[in-house]
Amino acid sequence: MSVRRVMGTEVEYGISVQGQPLANPMVASSQVVNAYASATVRARRARWDFEEESPLRDARGFDMSRQVADPSQLTDEDLGLANVILTNGARLYVDHAHPEYSTPEVTSPLAIVLWDKAGEQVMLDASRRASQLPGGTPINLYKNNTDNKGASYGAHENYLMRRRTPFGDIVKHLTPFFVSRQVVCGAGRVGIGQDGRHDGFQISQRADYFEVEVGLETTLKRPLINTRDEPHADPEKYRRLHVILGDANLAEVSTYLKVGTTALVLSMIEDGFIDRDLTVDGSVAALRAVSHDPTLKQLITLTDGRQLTAVQLQLEYLDLARKYVEDRLGSDADPQTLDVLARWESVLDRLERDPMLCSRELDWVAKLALLEHYRSRDGLDWSDAKLQLIDVQYSDIRPEKGLYHRLVSLGRIERMLDDAAVEAAMHDPPEDTRAYFRGRCLEKYADHVAAASWDSVIFDLPGRESLQRIPTVDPLRGSKASVGALIDRCDTAEALFTALTR
Repeated sequence: MSVRRVMGTEVEYGISVQGQPLANPMVASSQVVNAYASATVRARRARWDFEEESPLRDARGFDMSRQVADPSQLTDEDLGLANVILTNGARLYVDHAHPEYSTPEVTSPLAIVLWDKAGEQVMLDASRRASQLPGGTPINLYKNNTDNKGASYGAHENYLMRRRTPFGDIVKHLTPFFVSRQVVCGAGRVGIGQDGRHDGFQISQRADYFEVEVGLETTLKRPLINTRDEPHADPEKYRRLHVILGDANLAEVSTYLKVGTTALVLSMIEDGFIDRDLTVDGSVAALRAVSHDPTLKQLITLTDGRQLTAVQLQLEYLDLARKYVEDRLGSDADPQTLDVLARWESVLDRLERDPMLCSRELDWVAKLALLEHYRSRDGLDWSDAKLQLIDVQYSDIRPEKGLYHRLVSLGRIERMLDDAAVEAAMHDPPEDTRAYFRGRCLEKYADHVAAASWDSVIFDLPGRESLQRIPTVDPLRGSKASVGALIDRCDTAEALFTALTR
């Protein structure tokens, strides 16, 4: 009934080795992750526990055969790549050719923004440490989604949902929302097409890489709605909606609205509240067409024959969400839900009047305003390679180099967080989910945590022949309220294990 639910994000970062365009990105990514782990992980480094993962289970009721699956889908295989669990409950690892940061589980959009921003600082610290190794070369990281040579890498979102919600309802009501959501949370991109060969600017970095409406894949034949059925929680109660079509955002308001509005729509779907048929005719083509038109005039044809712009389609969802919150919560609506609604309405109103009015809040608009400044000043056509360099430089996570950071320092991007909170979130876990238990165990009992995952912590205890697993299947158990005092008074991992299992 609100924006609150168990959520998380996963971001793969673009990587380059300065002066070495042919450097192996997997090696460079491993150097980044290992450098951070060596400097920050005390004593024993816990391994990631793959035992409970099931990446080929499909929400439509079957398991894909491992023989036909693309190797990139086999995320339950330990390939020996760098992989570390952080004291803030997050995961930092190498996903094929990229360093990736997965936030800990949180329960609100603002918490997503906080631990996602903490991930940027972790990556910045990691890349700097890797560059300072003996014989090291500067390694640069970019929070973006494409190299403009045909490759795309993900910025995924995860939302825990009620298992009893029919998957067909999720597809029906979420697809039009995703087609139009990019006007609020697109990151902006110079170039049209997967390899960017056509000149121009578009709203989303990911839109050109999607080919089907529904499917299990994440790197080939990418679907708007991903069917991976791996809840990392009680499968009788929950499903985890794995969203792969979002962009990697730097602007805090973009991230906040991306997850906040999606959480509201998911609540409406769960409660059967959406009574309008907003189905889009040709959703994949519509996704790309909307992205290719930063004037926001592109019309989307619905299956009932109506034609709406993406902003107008978003306004349909906003209208439903306002009625839903009023109907289900009334005066009891929490402040963050009301704030998401207010910001969503404000942004859509201004996008409809003039997109440039949102340049302080939305990545794609901020980037377009910056590019238009250079185009006007230097007389540049969209075909000029300098514009692609500016695009990449916007996403450079180095404060002294990244153009996003330059805009922030000039007061031209709105912040929702302060630097002190972000720095603390690099090390401290959220207090209201199982990430608190995972993070505190890694911080206090590092020598005796053999492995961990989203749904377990595994201890190697003195005098015991086998490893001891503590399940953390319920994402809302293991919070500070439930285990904080217990961890504080247990000086050893053995004492904690005994207290939890007696």
